[in-house]
Amino acid sequence: MDDSSLVEVLFAASRAAREALDRLDDWGPAGVRPGQYRLDLAADLAAVGVLTGAGLSVLSEESGQTEGVLPLMAVLDPIDGSTNAHRGIAAYSTSICVFDEAGPWVGTVVNHLTGAHYHAIRGGGAWRDERALRPSGCERPADAVVSLSGEVPGLSVWQHRTLGCASLELCGVAEGSLDGFILGRRITLHPWDYLAGLLLCQEAGAATGEADGRDPWIASSDPRRPIAAATEHLLERFRSPYPASRSSA
Repeated sequence: MDDSSLVEVLFAASRAAREALDRLDDWGPAGVRPGQYRLDLAADLAAVGVLTGAGLSVLSEESGQTEGVLPLMAVLDPIDGSTNAHRGIAAYSTSICVFDEAGPWVGTVVNHLTGAHYHAIRGGGAWRDERALRPSGCERPADAVVSLSGEVPGLSVWQHRTLGCASLELCGVAEGSLDGFILGRRITLHPWDYLAGLLLCQEAGAATGEADGRDPWIASSDPRRPIAAATEHLLERFRSPYPASRSSA
């Protein structure tokens, strides 16, 4: 499978997730585990079917890992921002990042409210629909508009936003509408929340990292603290030591 074919498969999986939501009358809590909604399960079933049908193994937030070992692994969040979706807040997406033997290869994020399709290819740039993405170039926290989840002691920026959808927030850094993405102390994300968005940042030319110095590029369920900024200088200004982290859905 080549780059463009894989991008189309991932977009098809995202469309299937959206169509599953459109057919669903009840988007409420699923009653299986806290923070999981019927919309999550419906979108997961549809998206996983497309991905496995194309010959990919899948690691999903909602259904875990499919059986068997295949060359390509799709790390899937069928609906990132599902609480937003349930409550009618306009920020939720489908986020997918595919790993090959060399690491993250292709990432896609589809904004289900605006219809924007983002994709990144390792070594091939980052795109929103047909437009190549570039970060803002912001260097100073005093000039920065950042996406923030949780409390960051001592952080002083011009403005911040809390959107509840990491994949779209990272897309914002990649395209320059946001200058940074920061997690507060004790807040972590799972890879399906951030991988595709972080790959978009990296391929757009933004600075990326992990707040505790660990490798963020993992195809597993282990939590991490990804960070991104428009420039390396701004990223270094955002780095701070924090106490032990806690997982955040």
